[in-house]
Amino acid sequence: MSYLKDLFSSQRSYILEFFDRVDLQRAETVINKIYGCKGTLFFTGVGKSGIIAEKLVMTLLSTGTKAMFLPPTNVLHGDLGIVTKHDLVIMLSKSGETKELIQIIPYLKQKEVETISWVSSANTSLDRLCDFSLELFVRRELCPFDLAPTTSTAIQLIFGDIVAVALMRKKSFSLDDYAKNHPAGGIGQKVLKVRDVMLSGDCLPVCNVQDTLKKALVELSEKKCGCLIVTDDKKQIQGIFTDGDLRRSLQSNSSHVLEDKMEQLMTKAFLSIGPEYLVQDAAKLMQKNCKKWVAMLPVIESSKLVGLIRMHDILQVKL
Repeated sequence: MSYLKDLFSSQRSYILEFFDRVDLQRAETVINKIYGCKGTLFFTGVGKSGIIAEKLVMTLLSTGTKAMFLPPTNVLHGDLGIVTKHDLVIMLSKSGETKELIQIIPYLKQKEVETISWVSSANTSLDRLCDFSLELFVRRELCPFDLAPTTSTAIQLIFGDIVAVALMRKKSFSLDDYAKNHPAGGIGQKVLKVRDVMLSGDCLPVCNVQDTLKKALVELSEKKCGCLIVTDDKKQIQGIFTDGDLRRSLQSNSSHVLEDKMEQLMTKAFLSIGPEYLVQDAAKLMQKNCKKWVAMLPVIESSKLVGLIRMHDILQVKL
């Protein structure tokens, strides 16, 4: 196990040294250039650096930045046509001497395309040929031969992710924006809003405060929601009547309980939520009181009833 401890320690020290030596002013210039790009942000690289470039493109796309991976070998065989002078090309290379990248720079310059290189050492060919260069310092690779891209690719990824998050901040990229880009999967479920899963319209179990229990039972049975939302003549919610309230009403031994008005039987103190809240917020609210969990919440907007969200609905989306 000692060799693992040594590897963790070595990689940690290499990455920390990068953080200590990174030129924050030049890094900020890179971010500002990307932020100011009016066209498409192209990432390119060869080998492991190319794989990191592709990953960063996917991260940028999902966080609101228009980006694309540009295979360098394809640039000389037609893909150059997709690049315009409004675009920005970022080249990832550990050595800064990657021939495939060096070869395409003159053709990008002909099209007045700005280029930026991310390299692991200064005074390289890419450093000199690109319009701007940033050194992502790497003392050595974790590989025992200092050959296999291990530390260098980790640092490329770390810096690229920092750039993506910095752009999110500069663009005020919201959770709502993020949700629109991730409609499926675990992320999509976590950013679902109440309005996305609530019952609404004719599906809502609603009765009037002046309705008798006998009349309200028809709505309670037909809608199968486990509750009734009690409103007044102006459609303002006044209370909620649950299956539990029904049991307590029937157990009251009142001979005329079926003729009692809903305003007498409903629960006036109830929890509610707005349609723009996250579904996970609704779940937390339902379980706020560990001694008295609730199974449904009326959804209210501008003092008006717009929906009903049930724990059943939340479980359905597997939150």
